[in-house]
Amino acid sequence: MKKIIVIGATSGLGREMASQLVKAGYKVGIAGRRSELLDSFVEEHKGVAVEPIEQQVMDVAATDAPSTLDKLIERMGGMDILLHVAGAGFENPTLEEGKERHITEVNSVGFVTIIDHAYHWFRTNGRAGHIAAVTSIAGTKGMGLAPAYSATKRLQTTYLSALAQHARMDGVRLHITDIRPGYAQTDILTPGKKYPAVLSPEKVARVAIKAIKRHRRICTIDWRFKLVVAGWSLVPRPLWERITFVK
Repeated sequence: MKKIIVIGATSGLGREMASQLVKAGYKVGIAGRRSELLDSFVEEHKGVAVEPIEQQVMDVAATDAPSTLDKLIERMGGMDILLHVAGAGFENPTLEEGKERHITEVNSVGFVTIIDHAYHWFRTNGRAGHIAAVTSIAGTKGMGLAPAYSATKRLQTTYLSALAQHARMDGVRLHITDIRPGYAQTDILTPGKKYPAVLSPEKVARVAIKAIKRHRRICTIDWRFKLVVAGWSLVPRPLWERITFVK
């Protein structure tokens, strides 16, 4: 039975993915900042989980995040897959400094800390492993309404690419999966604003889990957003930076 730890399982995509993984027969460990939501997840899945669900309160941006992850890994009896879904994101057109800093700390420092620690765990234990992370199509282009969010998502996709190369250089048997959803119906979306082709958390989770099972390197969800990203790549930088009608 595969053992998977889901970081950021208290809400949104993380909670939905953890739920589908439990139902698929994985031994699941969940981590997040809000203990009451971790408790409710375990309660909801009583009688569904094949193995007991382990839980751990964790703030990925805190200095004790690595040692906290180790505690969860120990209670799990090891891990085969680390799935990182934790993140912060919202539009910030006024460039409020506190929001930009928070997004950067969680999506950059927190992300690198957890992914790097998981890599060292697999390397030290000399076993094949898998690191998967939910990034975003926002990492493919700088978004004027969400500078910190799009910049940190670009950092994440670049870090995963570098880590995939590093694992080969280091002789570590490690699969890397970069999951890039488009607009998903989560708290990240601005309330009341209309977004094109909004994806349900259930669909994103289903496609993402399938990508993890197949050891896919990059998974953009869904076909409509693959076309969007392809279109963005054709727009020259000077023209892109002059686009002002996206509000």
